[in-house]
Parts: sequence; structure tokens; C-alpha cells
Amino acid sequence: MRVLGIVGWSGSGKTTLIAAVLPALAAAGLRVSTIKHAHAGFDMDRPGKDSYRHREAGAHEVLVVAPERWALLHESGAEAADLDQLLHRLDPVDLVLAEGFKAGRHPLLEVYRPALGRPPLWPQSPSVIAVASDVPLSHCDRTSLPLADPAAVSRWVLGFARTGATGPGAGAVRSEAAPD
Repeated sequence: MRVLGIVGWSGSGKTTLIAAVLPALAAAGLRVSTIKHAHAGFDMDRPGKDSYRHREAGAHEVLVVAPERWALLHESGAEAADLDQLLHRLDPVDLVLAEGFKAGRHPLLEVYRPALGRPPLWPQSPSVIAVASDVPLSHCDRTSLPLADPAAVSRWVLGFARTGATGPGAGAVRSEAAPD
């Protein structure tokens, strides 16, 4: 599986970009999974629900099952989950988009908005291979993508998913599937 991290400061639009790119990747025939890194304190379970009661009572894992989906809640304690361990829990797919995990060694696409007043990540991170921004980045030495054009970003991600290419030509997509 190819893995592409989508990173950037809070409020930069990472989730919005992923939601805009996913339909184009699916339409191109790719099977894509996502992993979302959340900050401490996140909980998708609610007090009073049976699964919440199971976890509160001490279950290490709770598997919630419905006809249309299932979710595994795993208690990891104070130790943060490692991306490689999480990837092994996923079914094989063509591409995993990992939101967050900016310290990883996997290729990263940075979502950068200078108006947030935060420094870019790419100058300090060799893992950042492309930057999607809402302004032109003439000083960026990575592939620059227009954040306001999700179709262009989708083409680049599709090229990365099919070939693993990371340079400016990564978005050049051929009609036939590229070999792994």
C-alpha cells in the first residue's frame, strides 16, 4: 500500500482537502482508506451507550457492529499509536491517506496557508514532497499545488498513488494503470 500523509497546521484545510480528493480517486478506480490522527481527548463513543459502558468497565477492545459498518475501539493507554502498527490493521488498498503523523518518514503533502501565521513545515521536513497552498509559493523547492483547485491536487495524488512518483510530473496521469 502506498501511504501519503496530509499534514499542516490546525485550520489549514487538511480534512476539507481529503474530502475533496477522495471522490476523484474513487472515480479513477482506486481503493483508498484514511487514518485520522486526533489530539488527546477524542472519543467517538458516547456516555450511556453500551460500547461506552464496555470500555469504561475495562474492555481493552470493543468491536461495534452494524449491518452497514463496524468500528474497533482500542484502548492504548497513554502511548500514542504508531502509524506502521495502524497500517497493519487496515485491509489492503491502493492508497492510504494519513491525516497528521507529520513526524513520520512516509511521503507528505503539506496543506499550507500563510494567513494562519504559522511557519511552513517543508523547510524542516524532507518527507514533505508537495505543498498545496492558497497562495503561489515561488520560494518553495517542492511540488506546488493550488489548494483552491482540488481537481489539480487530485490528479497529483492519483499520479503518486499509481507510480509513487514524487516530483513535478507526479500528477501526469496515464490512462492505463501503472505497474507497482
